[in-house]
Amino acid sequence: MDVQVEIAREGSAELVAAFARLLPQLSRSAKPLDLAAVGRIVRCDTNTVLVARADGEIVGTLTLVQVPVPSGLRARIEDVVVDGAARGHGVAGLLMREAVRLAREAGARTVDLTSRPDRSSANRLYERLGFAARGSTVYRMPLDG
Repeated sequence: MDVQVEIAREGSAELVAAFARLLPQLSRSAKPLDLAAVGRIVRCDTNTVLVARADGEIVGTLTLVQVPVPSGLRARIEDVVVDGAARGHGVAGLLMREAVRLAREAGARTVDLTSRPDRSSANRLYERLGFAARGSTVYRMPLDG
């Protein structure tokens, strides 16, 4: 499988369709995105949306979020998802390596991500790429309802 990774520069019907297919494979609670929402995500100054293409079709996405804070540039990888039919072909690894390259180039000292413990394949990939679990606690406050 020949895979290319590129930065999404604008919202498009193709990207909306790709997210409609991919997001449910990542999260049962993710709401469908329309063209306006995808456009906001792609145009946001802190986001770099990467897409992986195989045979011209989007088969994976990753969002790199970079935020300058007083302690330095923070980089975080969010919403890595590869279509089930394309898994096992190195797509996630290509997306991850490109995100790390972009973060390093921008001056980030570290790249963070979170992953559920039950995503064992993804967690093994992250460790193979050099990510290490931190002794940290993630807190979350639900704001809907």
